[in-house]
Amino acid sequence: MVTASVPNPLDFSGKTVLVVGGSSGIGNGIAQGFRRHGAAVHVWGTRASAADYRADEGSDLEGLGYTQVDVADFAAVAAASAPDPLDVLVLCQGTVAYGRQEFEMDTFQRVIDVNLNSLMACARRFRDALAARKGALITISSVGGLRATRGNPAYAASKAGAIHLTATLAQAWARKGIRVNGVAPGLVDTKLTKVTISNDERLRERLEGIPAGRLGTPQEMADACLFLASPMASYIYGQTISVDGGRTL
Repeated sequence: MVTASVPNPLDFSGKTVLVVGGSSGIGNGIAQGFRRHGAAVHVWGTRASAADYRADEGSDLEGLGYTQVDVADFAAVAAASAPDPLDVLVLCQGTVAYGRQEFEMDTFQRVIDVNLNSLMACARRFRDALAARKGALITISSVGGLRATRGNPAYAASKAGAIHLTATLAQAWARKGIRVNGVAPGLVDTKLTKVTISNDERLRERLEGIPAGRLGTPQEMADACLFLASPMASYIYGQTISVDGGRTL
């Protein structure tokens, strides 16, 4: 008896992926995760070239296409070069301002533009390309969008907005063949979280609130994205999955 081989649902060979914010941290882990699973992967970042990123900053751009784009400049988003066709779009851009800077309107506006408004700008830019390929759009928000974040009103508001934008776009674009979902990371070791992770007392307090007892990794965020972009998630629409070690339980 010959048993037919079953296709690997996590094989992205022949697929093209764009990770906005994929130059470092969680986004870079996601980009490399898709590359390891066979995809041709491109990333957008803020620096002039791929050579301007360093491994000690959490950047590994080997095998990735790179384009500089300031996503808070919506005209730049519309004009930037991008892969075509496009099967998966991951929106992982993000910023935060500490020291209560987000209570100042100029900083508040900048954080909202990067973390929320640019999601809509990028989603609109690639809607038709994703529809043509019956593709997947994945937003990366944060568990900070599910609870108050003391000292960071713009970050909390923008991430909450990202979660609801994900659900709304999923409902609006499902009939176009686009599946929209999201991932809300917990505490992950990246340059954006160094203010917490580099402080032993603060880190200990955070770890006490995480049932898993440890930080998450960019690779674990990538695994969730691979699932959401795969056929295994074909009936999942508009959901944001908390990947947080149980922090929000």
